[in-house]
Amino acid sequence: MQKVTIVATGKLKERFWKDACAEYLKRLGAYAQVEVKEIPDSTREREEPLQLSALQAAKGAHIILLDIRGKETSSEGLAGKLEQLAVQGDSHVVFVIGGSDGVGSAVRQMANERMSFGPITMPHNLARVVLLEQIYRAYKIIRHEPYHK
Repeated sequence: MQKVTIVATGKLKERFWKDACAEYLKRLGAYAQVEVKEIPDSTREREEPLQLSALQAAKGAHIILLDIRGKETSSEGLAGKLEQLAVQGDSHVVFVIGGSDGVGSAVRQMANERMSFGPITMPHNLARVVLLEQIYRAYKIIRHEPYHK
């Protein structure tokens, strides 16, 4: 079973964000071991050491930075990427969601690749929900299971 860690800047405060994330985390339990590490929202200079620490703790993981300037990825593309990584023996994938100021250069350099959900800007809370939903959808695609809307 693949391990997925989401290093997410910012704490979920509103109940609806927490509920949405909890629902996808529950669904993902059948497909992967998923963990969310929250980094307190602050300035980039304060966030970066905490992000780096979380990334260093995930030794050998494949790190994907969510970045508006990254490669646009479809649901099928993400499924293919997760499946390819699993076949290659990369059993741990880390996704990084930066704060409102983005991430520092050291975090950017640690990333194996950068992924984008398109040219839109969204709050990190919404990005976390979208990422969890897309990871869930990716595993459904990999297993050729129907996705119920």
